[in-house]
Amino acid sequence: MPYALDQEKWQRVRQMMGRHNLEALVARAPDNILYLTNYWTMKGYDLVIFPRDGDPTLLVIEPQFREAQRTAWNKDVRYFKFYHSKDPRPPMIRAVEMAVDVLRERKLNGRVGIELSQTSQICDRMVGEPTVFWQGYYDAFRTSCREVADTTPLLAETRMIKTSQEIERMRLANELAAIGMEYARKNIRPGMKESEVAAMIEGHIHAVGVGYQGKVAMARAFTLVWSGKGIATFTATSDRPVIENEPTLVEIWVCADGYWTDLTKNICPGRLTPEYNRLLDQLLKIFAEGVSCVRDGAPLGDIDRVLRKGIEAAGYPGQPSHPVAHGVGARAHEPPYSHQAAPGAMRSGMVLAIEPGVYWEGGGGLRLEDNFLVTPTGCEKLCSYPDDFRV
Repeated sequence: MPYALDQEKWQRVRQMMGRHNLEALVARAPDNILYLTNYWTMKGYDLVIFPRDGDPTLLVIEPQFREAQRTAWNKDVRYFKFYHSKDPRPPMIRAVEMAVDVLRERKLNGRVGIELSQTSQICDRMVGEPTVFWQGYYDAFRTSCREVADTTPLLAETRMIKTSQEIERMRLANELAAIGMEYARKNIRPGMKESEVAAMIEGHIHAVGVGYQGKVAMARAFTLVWSGKGIATFTATSDRPVIENEPTLVEIWVCADGYWTDLTKNICPGRLTPEYNRLLDQLLKIFAEGVSCVRDGAPLGDIDRVLRKGIEAAGYPGQPSHPVAHGVGARAHEPPYSHQAAPGAMRSGMVLAIEPGVYWEGGGGLRLEDNFLVTPTGCEKLCSYPDDFRV
């Protein structure tokens, strides 16, 4: 979807490049290309050369050329052939060679940043076959530039603070998540398979989200669904039945044009059992205590510390086994991460997923998770679907 150039973002990136004496960045991770150009790659073969001065150059496969021209902020968009009658090599090889030529053409052969330590990245729009880095990619720039620096941590730090445009886009993703969950709440029935609930949510968000309010070109949802004793820590959705009077837990990521949510929402067909009512009351209180410490300048580790202390006091020491607070943006999981043993402070403009959970031995339990925008005086919850799902 075309968006006006995010000048605030480009300014931040170029200030970072100035501090680290970088002439240019070369990015191929889909989330970094999206972040720098507004173009969300279809197959993951594309590259961007982002100079400290002047217009970036975006290199895309030939079938995507017109779309890239329409959606990218930069004017210099070039294509390489997806299929070449005289070149049997994969198209990403041609992209790297073209990128080296662009650096040479633009005399950007001094200190250049590339993604040397990419540990995770978002999928491209095709999702099913992610592309990865290879040794020849790194070697191509090491031999053509005077010095290569690792741009991964630098971009990760820059991306932690969202611009107003990014926040607007994340609001859209959270709206779609709420729409999907409300649809599931109205249509879930005891005895349905967990996979049916997952398909219902994912299909509805895709159907409603593409073209949503004229602001979203592509929307997808990715879910894990567990019901009753099937609730556990990150196991696969199965054909287990939805249990009446017990929670059906939905781990839901929604992606709207490359910007993500990371949420955990719950539905109960019927009335919660006393045991689950008690656990939900405990978790809501713990969740509120964790959220109350979120504000500009507060220690980032406070979220992890407060949530785990509350969970231990409730009688579940050592839980949960997963992190309980992290950044969200052009990835569902990105820096910063809250850890009680790590330094760092919360800053206005960060968007944090906060997710306390308790899992019972033998199956069952609950997790609550929302995305919060850090503000000078506190935080704002971005998804309207309630955490107290008894409402």
